Amino acid sequence: MSVREETERSVWRRLLVAHPLASAIILLCALTLAALLAQGLQYGDTEKFGKILLMATIGGTVAFLATAVGTLPAFLLHRIPQQVEDIMLGFSAGMMLSATAFSLLLPGLRAGVDMTGNTWVGSLIVVFGMFLGVFLMQGLEHIMPHRHEITGVFGKGSTRFNRVWLFVFAITLHNLPEGMAIGVGFSRGDVSVGLPLTIAIALQDIPEGLAVAIALRGVGMNALKAVMIGSLTGAMELLGALLGVGLTGGFALSYPIGLGVAGGAMLFVVSHEVIPETHRNGHQTLATIGLIAGFALMMILDTMLG
Repeated sequence: MSVREETERSVWRRLLVAHPLASAIILLCALTLAALLAQGLQYGDTEKFGKILLMATIGGTVAFLATAVGTLPAFLLHRIPQQVEDIMLGFSAGMMLSATAFSLLLPGLRAGVDMTGNTWVGSLIVVFGMFLGVFLMQGLEHIMPHRHEITGVFGKGSTRFNRVWLFVFAITLHNLPEGMAIGVGFSRGDVSVGLPLTIAIALQDIPEGLAVAIALRGVGMNALKAVMIGSLTGAMELLGALLGVGLTGGFALSYPIGLGVAGGAMLFVVSHEVIPETHRNGHQTLATIGLIAGFALMMILDTMLG
């Protein structure tokens, strides 16, 4: 066994035995299954629930596959210019912001007002969900080892991993709220909400997949392994989509709350991770142009598909 293979195995071994991270993953899976069960019992109509679950699964899978597609150029490329990467990430941030506003928070506000008959109460319900989403991501930030270039490393056991693996974990972490958004979008069987979200998230997953694969190639990993691991970071999209479906079960107001949770989590990721990442290399103007382009494209798609 080569030194590199042993190093890669030790990375995964440390990941699996790190108690806080393993506990977080197990807990997340358990919550997903419990939420799905509650959702199925809530509907009572197993056929309708099956269709909603199928749509969310397809949406999460599309986002997963988009991440995998984004990694494919790593078979030919060892690196990409930093300004190109910043533009792509800025574009991703713009699409996430637009999707949050037009496909999550605005539908959530409409649903909250319609259900309560009061604009203040309906709005506060969505705001409550937003803060729940922020607290969820903040909690995961303290549990899962990862790295931000500007502010440093976070999470239990972060010193056990090198900077590239911490970057991979960071991308994996922020794929969760994207998947949740897809699941919540489809949770009422409303394609006009879920479809634009799926398209937006899938499009912005492509440059993220490429960024992960290129980072892994940059530390000497062969192309096949870099592409496989980069693709697997998108698996969190599918898990998040299932969790998003479960978030809206139990009582009527869980739908606007769930939209708020997904929106708050997305806003947290964009502000806390993506935008600072695009502004750390002196390419703020290019990154901002990318952000505006992504925002505009998603706004057009949401208008056309919604």
